[in-house]
Amino acid sequence: MLSFEVSAPQGLLAFVGQGERRHGRLRFANGKRFVRLTSDEIEGEKLRAVHALQTAIARWLGRAVPVAIAALMCASAAVNAAPLRIVAIGASNTHGFYVGNEGAYPAQLQALLRAKGIDAQVTNAGVPLETTGMMLRRIDKDVPEGTDIVILEPGGNDKRFLVPPQWRAANIAEMERRLRARSINVIVYDEWIPLRYRTLDFIHLTHEGHAMIAAALLPRVMEILDRRRNDVPPRRNASRPAPTR
Repeated sequence: MLSFEVSAPQGLLAFVGQGERRHGRLRFANGKRFVRLTSDEIEGEKLRAVHALQTAIARWLGRAVPVAIAALMCASAAVNAAPLRIVAIGASNTHGFYVGNEGAYPAQLQALLRAKGIDAQVTNAGVPLETTGMMLRRIDKDVPEGTDIVILEPGGNDKRFLVPPQWRAANIAEMERRLRARSINVIVYDEWIPLRYRTLDFIHLTHEGHAMIAAALLPRVMEILDRRRNDVPPRRNASRPAPTR
């Protein structure tokens, strides 16, 4: 049993000690009255207190949860608004020898992606006359943090400059390893290109040749994007085997 002190004018309840109680009666002292509550009445008071607490928590959650959801939506929108960042590493054909950067396959790939509604930024990091060893030496510097995909077009300068095929393969593999260690997807484009897509020197690409490469790269980029949207772990290699030239 518990005793509660009730101020007669205000009707406020307060705990009192165990002294000066009378079973089943109200006792007045100094303008106050002492009320003895039964066990059922005490349980009722507890339930009312719990209900009041639950109501207060519900009201707080009603204000806090919408704010948290709005913050998450804003963060998600910010992530989705970030452009797709692609860097193209290669030699003169990546650079756009004869057609310029604007006509080279990186710029054409960017246009194809944007036509699909994808905010893509494809950076042309092609350097004429480079071998794969030279590309390897600059791969860390020329691929900034935050890059999503690297397109590696090794080209044919290794063969022209008498670099052994096994060295070329090792350089390509090391570039892939370094990029994947940074969680960057890699596409190696090392395909045989028909002569009809080359200029009169039989080395560099025509505008149509660059368009052909951009069209071939598009589904491979989309495959990476689809895997990321579906949160599926990437395959070990997004590229095809690199043949020797």
